[in-house]
Amino acid sequence: MQESNALQGAVRQEVTQTAAVQATADAAKEALIRRIESVPFSRWHTKARIIIGSATFFDAFDALSIAFVLPVLISLWHIEPLEIGVLIGASYIGQFVGALIFGWYAEGRGRIRSATIAIAIMSVMSMGCAMSGSFAMLLVCRFVQGIGVGGEMPVAATYISELSNAHGRGKYFLLYELIFPVGLMATGQLGAWLVPLVGWKIMFWIGAVPGLLIAVLVSRLPESPRWLIARGRLDEAETVVSAMEASTDRRIAPGPRKQPINVSANARAGWRELLSPFYRGRTFVVWALWASAFFIANSLNNWLPTLYRSFYHLPLQTALRAASMTNIAQVALLLVCAYVIDRVGRRNWTVTAFCVAAVLFACLGLFGAHDVWAAMVLGTLSYGLIGSIAAVLYLYTPEVYPTRMRATSTGLATSWLRLASAVGPSLAGLLLHKQGIGSVFVMFAMVAVFGALCAMKMTETRERSLEEIAP
Repeated sequence: MQESNALQGAVRQEVTQTAAVQATADAAKEALIRRIESVPFSRWHTKARIIIGSATFFDAFDALSIAFVLPVLISLWHIEPLEIGVLIGASYIGQFVGALIFGWYAEGRGRIRSATIAIAIMSVMSMGCAMSGSFAMLLVCRFVQGIGVGGEMPVAATYISELSNAHGRGKYFLLYELIFPVGLMATGQLGAWLVPLVGWKIMFWIGAVPGLLIAVLVSRLPESPRWLIARGRLDEAETVVSAMEASTDRRIAPGPRKQPINVSANARAGWRELLSPFYRGRTFVVWALWASAFFIANSLNNWLPTLYRSFYHLPLQTALRAASMTNIAQVALLLVCAYVIDRVGRRNWTVTAFCVAAVLFACLGLFGAHDVWAAMVLGTLSYGLIGSIAAVLYLYTPEVYPTRMRATSTGLATSWLRLASAVGPSLAGLLLHKQGIGSVFVMFAMVAVFGALCAMKMTETRERSLEEIAP
């Protein structure tokens, strides 16, 4: 009996000690999170945003470069409309694979390592595209390049989100995300200028060499402190947080919290948690929004240069410049969005932008599809609105999931955009061939209405810490 009591006492003591150790670790984790939330945006954050933003710039460049190469390759290689859709779709299928692989990899091995590898892949494969001498070789290179392109964006978005505090996170993130449409805009301007002058291969060389240099810079960035905390690597997290604090003397006063910070959850979560009762509704809404926005955005991105050239019969350089105006519209609207998003909220902006775009697409499809000026004005404005939604989704998705599955869930969400982007251009090409151009814009209007309905179910996240939003 005495031995039994002694054994029970030892077990209770061990349990008590374990609980005390866990409580101490949880307290240390919570203290680190509160310190991250107390540091206002500073030059430390700006440096990280510029370097990651540079990678995202070339992600955009590599993703869109094919649109400004295709008008030349159509006549050079005698590519049929169906083959155009296949070539565009192959890149998005690669991006689908990359989003899944690198999202999963970033949870286990870190945000920085995952982003570095993804950037290296897309840069090396850009060289492969430049050296392609046939449709088949270009198709393979675009697919593999897509794996890197698809992996970089969700991991980069996760990283930038995890550096942010609740106050002004929307503005900080969207000013980073602004680099993506700037990359698209630069692609358009350079494509319109260089492709007729130098040839189509120059677009891929531009995407290759700087990308490798940026991969080196990204590899030297500090790891996400929130990821380090979730993995229990508190000494490393302390080093990163101390560097953040040393960059500025200012501090943000702690605000009232609706619920305590959850720091005791498992460091990693399974895929099934995405569909758990708490996250199921968020997950379905997020997936639907990504699919809706990018079905429209990437269909327009990839088809507009060809439509202006082949359907509206504009000269090559004029067609490329007209197509590039969509990215200028996106930059302008996204800049406005960045400065108002923390006041109007993610949900209100998304619903309004979808509704206005739906009206513009409907007017274009029903009344102005055969007028090149109507297509340029209404199509450009509509794309700018949808493009701003796309940026908000990169902000919103990492916000509504916890650190333990933030990269995985963001990668999986962006995989829906890749699928929609693979289907969208192909379906647009089919409708254009069978029903005419008006039906394409009507289809975009219907998808925008669906997106607006889904956006009404978004969880508002402004001015809330990541740990409050997603326990």
